[in-house]
Amino acid sequence: MNFKLSFVIPAYNEEDNFPLFYNELLKNTLSVSKDYEIIFVDDGSTDSTLDKLKELEKKDSNVGVYSFQKNHGKAEALSYGFSKVTGDYIVTLDADLQDKPEEIKNLKKKLDEGFDCVSGWRKNRKDKTFMVIPSRIFNYLVGRLWGVRLHDYNCGLKIYTKNAAKSLDLYGGMHRFIPLLLHQKGFSVSEIPTEHQKRMFGKSKYGFSKVFKDLPDMFTMFFLNRYSNRPMHFFGLIGGLMLFMGTVFLTYLTIIWLMGESIGGRPLLFLGMLLVIAGFQLFFTGFLADLIIHSSRGSKQSDLLLKYETEK
Repeated sequence: MNFKLSFVIPAYNEEDNFPLFYNELLKNTLSVSKDYEIIFVDDGSTDSTLDKLKELEKKDSNVGVYSFQKNHGKAEALSYGFSKVTGDYIVTLDADLQDKPEEIKNLKKKLDEGFDCVSGWRKNRKDKTFMVIPSRIFNYLVGRLWGVRLHDYNCGLKIYTKNAAKSLDLYGGMHRFIPLLLHQKGFSVSEIPTEHQKRMFGKSKYGFSKVFKDLPDMFTMFFLNRYSNRPMHFFGLIGGLMLFMGTVFLTYLTIIWLMGESIGGRPLLFLGMLLVIAGFQLFFTGFLADLIIHSSRGSKQSDLLLKYETEK
């Protein structure tokens, strides 16, 4: 069966990796499909990454290059790349050569079992301990909270059906939750163990600070999963509880004030007023969020300014 294989490769300051990466990728691509395209999305690199990519584009007519004017993040790079691909199956992997292109045929074989997305599992991960341990905790928590149990959510090596990839609208840190996002959209996901190796050139773009980014992203995912289409249910519930508690406190103080007691210096008075004000604010925040969501649907990529776009 003939099919077209598309690649989306996000890159940020990977100038030393590209010659070897491209040769490895091309060799393993041709063993899977002769019809292919490689979309590189340069995420505002400050080194010679874009120049190296332009050289590859001149050598291979199947290579397309897009470069952001500034760094937007991996999620935006992937999402933009997905919007440009035309293949039947889409593969993503990082340009740092830690994930081996020779695993692509194994991912495709697993996808052919009827899945919409197959993710790599870096079973013997070669990163530093301070990166591996938080990642394992993250994977465990996501699996427990949402029930989609994978060993490695954030492996950059994945293969998708066209419909699955095109359905993704990624931003911020949402690329870490791709299997979960697809599962929530009704797509089937799986994973297979893949070989992982140490970075040969350059340095990792992720440090210990990634731990502090994962937690807010998990809260964002929780909110999007439960309340993305009905934020009033979230803000309204919390705001309503605070408003109720504040009203109870103020009613109690009003009664004892009518009985002749002084309430001006009581902390309960200030707490009651604070709860009432905060309750109203949260309630109307949910109301406004509902209005915004229902009046503005869909995502826009017009704010992603390009400084280079392939002419193909």
